[in-house]
Amino acid sequence: MARTSSSSSENTDDPPEKRGLMGSLSRFWHASQTQALPFLVKIILTIAEPFHRMFSLDNIAIQFPHAAIERVPVKYNILYSGIVPLIIILISTLLIYPSKAPNRYHKAHVTALGLLISLILTSFIIDVVKNAVGRPRPDLLARCKPAKGTPAHHLVTIDVCTEKDHHILHDGWRSFPSGHSSFAFSGLGFLSLFLAGQLHVFRPRTDLFRVLLALVPLIGAALIAISRCEDYRHDVYDVTVGSILDRDDVMCRSRVGRRHMSWRVD
Repeated sequence: MARTSSSSSENTDDPPEKRGLMGSLSRFWHASQTQALPFLVKIILTIAEPFHRMFSLDNIAIQFPHAAIERVPVKYNILYSGIVPLIIILISTLLIYPSKAPNRYHKAHVTALGLLISLILTSFIIDVVKNAVGRPRPDLLARCKPAKGTPAHHLVTIDVCTEKDHHILHDGWRSFPSGHSSFAFSGLGFLSLFLAGQLHVFRPRTDLFRVLLALVPLIGAALIAISRCEDYRHDVYDVTVGSILDRDDVMCRSRVGRRHMSWRVD
């Protein structure tokens, strides 16, 4: 049953230019501009060199092979964790139940903006921590290609590495926490909470099908996180911390978004 939202943006006293599709697009554009700075800083952090922690050649934890082809590359992680949740949210708010959402354009823009903010802020925080910690990846030695004669039982620095590719070499010190895992749980976790809210998952006597449907995005995020261990890009500690770091941000964005999502699936 449709209910009237308490959001001020749906107030009938709003001027005509702030209502409807154009009003929603205008609000989305102005709110999105606040995320420009973290996004630009993220690009800089991706290019900047991380802290290079010392390592030893006899450390078995960094002797794994380097996988040139990843199971879930960055572009596919963006597709699975960013674009797919956005499409599902837009279809749900604009097409499936439009009759239950009188101001559906506003509701779509609020939810999409929450997803966008969650992804950008999570990526920004993860990149800051990655560069500051400088933890070696499990495949560091395969990336580094230490020079012959390097002592095996002493701590050495990046100076012993012979790898010429700048990104491959320096990315070897960006192990903690896992960016793939954090991004996946940020986007798919947001989608899971969105579905849970629309399907009344947290209400008493909810049927099992609705619960399982809301959990599907989390299963996908977990599989993406597991793939990082299979590619020897991270260990379990990296992906676990990366998966839970964005929890508070996703929960906060979800709570804010629910204030504007006054309709539910009956």
